[in-house]
Amino acid sequence: MSNRLFIRLEWRQMLRSRWMQLVALLFVFVFATISLIQQIALPDVNGFTRQTASFLNLLLFLLPLFILTIGSMGIASDLESGWFSLLKTYPITVAQYIWGKYIALLLSFMLILLLAFAVVLGMNGISGQVHLPVLFVGLSIMTVLIFSAIAILCGTFAKSRLHALALSLVVWAASLLLLSYALMAIGTVVAGHVLQKLTIIMIHLNPAEWIRFGYFLFSGQTSVLGPSFHHFTEFYSSTMGYVLYAIVTILWIVLPILLAKWLLVKRGRQV
Repeated sequence: MSNRLFIRLEWRQMLRSRWMQLVALLFVFVFATISLIQQIALPDVNGFTRQTASFLNLLLFLLPLFILTIGSMGIASDLESGWFSLLKTYPITVAQYIWGKYIALLLSFMLILLLAFAVVLGMNGISGQVHLPVLFVGLSIMTVLIFSAIAILCGTFAKSRLHALALSLVVWAASLLLLSYALMAIGTVVAGHVLQKLTIIMIHLNPAEWIRFGYFLFSGQTSVLGPSFHHFTEFYSSTMGYVLYAIVTILWIVLPILLAKWLLVKRGRQV
């Protein structure tokens, strides 16, 4: 079985999944609804508004949740059902299997994003008031790239589909909620400069915060982070900062994939 054939097979199976179809309908509906309400009900102003906050919440809460649960359960299902053992009889390596699952997951959610963007653009053609921020298109793609890799890693850790679901929910909650709450709790007992350094570290180590920081960086609204982060944001606003942001983003994609491959090999599932 060639790698291209495996990707095509996985993608077709994912698109036929009722769960994936429901997720697509839900995401498109919510995305289009928020776009319509925010653009028509609120004035067109610049800066960090309720509109941009709503888009960020949708992007960082719903999309990673769907990607993590579906992606991790897909890997765990293969390991639990014996489908991965069957694939061992075909000329496909662990690396090809991991990258094939990743690309199939990536294509599925890219299609969902494409449908959501098409609906928003269609509403723009009808009403003339609904706009699609270009920055959110790029951030949406980056979210899919990063969290698809993390979902694959969660699936290789899991021993069953239920375990994969629980693990993906823990990762989602930690990225979006728990780590931020922990940082706020730590801020009540440490000095301000220590909290500042911890926040900078957390931005790099938390994929959700990294994407959120990307919005502030590329929209030119880094001032919302406060004057204490001036030197940090000033560096990332430079050419070297953009290069480093790209490098860290690539690492968030590649490292989980490589770790997932290493885990499968270590667990004795090498083809």
